[in-house]
Amino acid sequence: METSIDQENILKKKALNKMKSNALALLGFAVLLFIIAIYFKIPMLQAFSEAAMVGGIADWFAVVALFRHPLGIPIWHTAIIPTKKNEIGENLGNFVSEEFLNREKLEIKIDEFNFATKASEWLSHDENANKIANLVVVNVIPGVLRTIKDEDIKHFIQVQFAAKLEGINFGEWVALALEPLQKGNVKDELLTNVLNVMSTELSNNKDLIRKKVKESTPFLSFGLADKSITEGVFNGLADFLNEAKKPGSDIRIKIDEYVYNFLDKVKNSEEMRIKINNMILSFAGKKEVQDYINGIWDEIKLSISNDLEKGDESSIKKNISGLIQSFGNGIKEDAVMIDKINNFIKNDLLSILLNNKKVIGDLISSTVKSWDGKEVSEKLELEIGKDLQYIRINGTLVGGLIGLIIYAVEWTYHYFVV
Repeated sequence: METSIDQENILKKKALNKMKSNALALLGFAVLLFIIAIYFKIPMLQAFSEAAMVGGIADWFAVVALFRHPLGIPIWHTAIIPTKKNEIGENLGNFVSEEFLNREKLEIKIDEFNFATKASEWLSHDENANKIANLVVVNVIPGVLRTIKDEDIKHFIQVQFAAKLEGINFGEWVALALEPLQKGNVKDELLTNVLNVMSTELSNNKDLIRKKVKESTPFLSFGLADKSITEGVFNGLADFLNEAKKPGSDIRIKIDEYVYNFLDKVKNSEEMRIKINNMILSFAGKKEVQDYINGIWDEIKLSISNDLEKGDESSIKKNISGLIQSFGNGIKEDAVMIDKINNFIKNDLLSILLNNKKVIGDLISSTVKSWDGKEVSEKLELEIGKDLQYIRINGTLVGGLIGLIIYAVEWTYHYFVV
């Protein structure tokens, strides 16, 4: 599949070949004029065409010698670019490090450019913010989701979940939640309701009580004691519950004391706190809870993937775009921040560049040296070869004109002097 760069190179190649053909055609026209001049004995035309051919061929040789050996003949000082590639790379690296990475020049350019203002204005435009957001949702986020391992994320969530649970004093939370029971009529009302429910359930399950008593009595009693025992158990429980319902009863007071002591232990007892925490932590360690925790990442990942598939309607993309625009607008309206960013670039980043300019120069040099000589020559010819063909064309035309001038001088000399 051709990329935009490949298509651009194809167009450059066509343009280069066209200019080569034009230069060659002009040289061929000079040859044709030379033949005509010889045949019809036209001295002026002969002088023009001879000089044009010399100029065109000489400049052809000069242009070709930059990139390769003319006609494949290894003439001395030809194929300059591929054979001198290493020297060119070294000189280029030195030139960049000494001429471009110069404090005075860089400071002037940085001050003129005002990077922070231009960047904030660029980011504040909806189109540009959407470009960045689209890059993030199309390349960055899916790439991250593909790269990270689900097992690592799930393990991380489990570790963090367990660490957070261990750091929580659940005993204090339970005490705080139950504290209202010690105040006002809430405790009495709750206890009365519980006792009423127990009384109702006792009445509704009398037959069940009788059945359980029968199963527990000796076989030799032939069921004679079952009824008496059942009634005794039932009446005893009923009397207990009825007594407990009465405000101020001994049973009620004991229940109140039990509740008070329990809440006090929950609040102040380290042993009770540890028991409550261990109970909750043991619950958190059950397989069902762990499966639920693992499912959190699966749900998050699925939600992200489904949202990204919506394209321009993606909530994630819209939010990222909005954040980028807000960031750009915020910087644009904050003169202090603009100064800080520009000063950072001017001072810190500039210092980094200057302190490493030799490294940068060496990097350029080593990079050029690592290139294949033929490939470098072909790429450079593709970029500047079209313009160099004008040298051939100009050489042909200028050579012809110089030939005419020389002919005119020679004719004038012979006609007026000799």
